[in-house]
Amino acid sequence: MSFPPPSPRSALLHFVRLTQTVTCSSCRAGAIWNRHISQDITRHSMTRKPVTPLDIEVWTPSRLTVTKTTSPKELPSSKSLIFGQTFVVSTINLSPSATMLHYAQSLFEGMKAYRHADGTVTLFRPEMNMKRMNTSAQRLVLPTFDGNALIECIKVLTTIDRKWIPKEPGHSLYIRPTLIATNSALVIAPPKEALLFVIACPVGPYYPQGFKPVSLHGTTEYIRAAPGGIGGYKLAANYGPCVVAQKHAANQGYAQNLWLQGPGHWLTEAGTMNLFVVIKDRGGVSELITPPLDGMILPGVTRDSVLALARNHVSGVKRLQGLPDAIKVSERPVNMGEIIQSSKEGRLVELFGTGTAAVITPVDRIGYNGGDVIIPTGEDGMGSISRTLWTELVGIQTGVIKSDWNYVVAK
Repeated sequence: MSFPPPSPRSALLHFVRLTQTVTCSSCRAGAIWNRHISQDITRHSMTRKPVTPLDIEVWTPSRLTVTKTTSPKELPSSKSLIFGQTFVVSTINLSPSATMLHYAQSLFEGMKAYRHADGTVTLFRPEMNMKRMNTSAQRLVLPTFDGNALIECIKVLTTIDRKWIPKEPGHSLYIRPTLIATNSALVIAPPKEALLFVIACPVGPYYPQGFKPVSLHGTTEYIRAAPGGIGGYKLAANYGPCVVAQKHAANQGYAQNLWLQGPGHWLTEAGTMNLFVVIKDRGGVSELITPPLDGMILPGVTRDSVLALARNHVSGVKRLQGLPDAIKVSERPVNMGEIIQSSKEGRLVELFGTGTAAVITPVDRIGYNGGDVIIPTGEDGMGSISRTLWTELVGIQTGVIKSDWNYVVAK
């Protein structure tokens, strides 16, 4: 949505599409600028006058108009798909002084549309992405919006472009809603203009040759986030600075970083994934552990789903064959000292990352202080607990397992 200053009552919803552009270019009925956020009043960095951030309230999908491209692209071969590299997009015109280019006032989400065997197309828990996107917008003092309205617009986008969702198992359409500040002013202040757009690309399975455990470098040279910072938000500024650390890990022979925090070397995230570890206590009971959402860790949709599935198993709501009858589910801090000690005592069961792209990624070793901590994995590259959770999640996403986590886009 492109938002001019408050005086003109107009809005532009711009979806960058695979084959078409959806726009709402004449929305003059709604009082988009009527509602303001009463909290988080900030001050202009130059004038020091109070500035109240804006909130998008009235825009609705009923104002959406569809303009189809006159030159649609041919569908790519599913075998040629590389994650995040196959899409056709329109050009976005930005001023060289747009604040998102200079002050990183940019955020995004990641979700997937899945084609089921019967042709039904669904999104997986999109309301959680909308909630997180609005939380990220508040952190950057960008406009918030009606998440349900955006889901409905993504539904239109996905329905029209459903042929771009590959039919092969393990394939999907990756969808990335993005919100950026577009006002032209070299001033650090709440943005007066913003653009909300969506890009999408067909993707294949993250591990086309089967699961391959990854190695992690226990990173002590760099940090991803700090208390009071932006680690808990899906902002562009969280990702670019991580490239140098990723390169450092690769140069040492590791696939990704294990982000460690503070002098106690507390585990936070694995690369761009949330992190889970399974450790048995001295009585033999397995504990599924993930670090708590303390403001430094992104509240991942897959993370939340794994916790919900495991807790439903424990409570008896739905037992999952493959999980231990007795398993403890914890959101608590865990540090490298505990990882090393449990490994030495044979109590370290498995460790894996979770995220939209790969769903679950097993880990087979952690490089730390000049040595490697070996993580057990099964013959297929996954541990029994991560395999069970992955099977359930993918079953839900592909429609094999019925669940109210699936939002139906088209039948």
